Amino acid sequence: MRASCAVLSAVLLSIATSATAADYPAPKQGDWIAKDFKFHTGETMPELKLHYTTIGEPSGQPVLVLHGTGGSGASMLSPAFAGELFGAGQPLDASKYYIVIPDSIGHGKSSKPSDGMKTSFPKYDYDDMVEAQYRLVTEGLGIKHLRLVIGNSMGGMHTWLWGEKYPKAMDALIPMASQPTEMASRNWMMRRIMLDTIRNDPDYNGGNYTSQPRMMKYAITAYGIASIGGTLAYQQQAPTAAKADKIVDERLAMPITADANDFVYQWASSQDYNAGEKLEQIEATLLLINSADDERNPPETGLTDAAMKRIKNGRLYLIPASTETRGHGTTGNAKFYVEQVRQLLQTAPQRTM
Repeated sequence: MRASCAVLSAVLLSIATSATAADYPAPKQGDWIAKDFKFHTGETMPELKLHYTTIGEPSGQPVLVLHGTGGSGASMLSPAFAGELFGAGQPLDASKYYIVIPDSIGHGKSSKPSDGMKTSFPKYDYDDMVEAQYRLVTEGLGIKHLRLVIGNSMGGMHTWLWGEKYPKAMDALIPMASQPTEMASRNWMMRRIMLDTIRNDPDYNGGNYTSQPRMMKYAITAYGIASIGGTLAYQQQAPTAAKADKIVDERLAMPITADANDFVYQWASSQDYNAGEKLEQIEATLLLINSADDERNPPETGLTDAAMKRIKNGRLYLIPASTETRGHGTTGNAKFYVEQVRQLLQTAPQRTM
């Protein structure tokens, strides 16, 4: 599963819906309207629709699962993720836990630019998205306290913000494929180039296009290959120019299912992310799960190690790089850390509001 790459969203949805009810209880869909939602820009939407998926019963211990950029609740139901975590006897056994997976603002079936507002839609950021999630959980679903918040990629960055903005709202945090430091370096450079490529395509027409911009598939493919996949894995898959060309051709041949305005908003929302200023406010037990070959969050910078020293009760689990890992996409497969999640839930103290 690579929820952070929008070009694969249709494939992920297909995989997600193939998960059988025998693995865990059938997912249920819902919508909730956040009234008079105020964005960080000062803009207000009278009604902001938030779509969500739940698994299990409300009597179970609540767990919030947060998806990556370009994904949705459906993208977190793949066999590689949900199939490793939500089934009977697994760490997030849905007979014991009440699993809530929101579609973040601008994603899935929640309110987004392509619903009709196009570029008039408010420019949201990660703080807005986390506030909307919090309102859904507390106001919409009436949940007073979460056992766990776990998120991947963008969802991992949201998890850091949850711990800082609402430190008493959960027992444990598992941010994955993320770091709490400012959006910068190659991660933002590549995002900026991808976004500028789409915006400067004449087909984009300031967001008033009649068909999806032709350069969009090239921008998405270039960013995806540069920032996800794993160095050792790519070397194994494409040891020759011919095999490398085949992968590129296959990627470019895949249909683009994302709407350009939705896509631009989704990726631009990360620009002002910085969870590094309030790490001392995190009270929950925290387990950071990253991959040693993560192209967007390279451990060799030392930024993550320095940040972890500021957290009262936190530790890092770094998945070793191998031909099986997929760089930034590694954490989409829970087999690499399923026992780490189990151990955290067995040891993290239960707190109340």
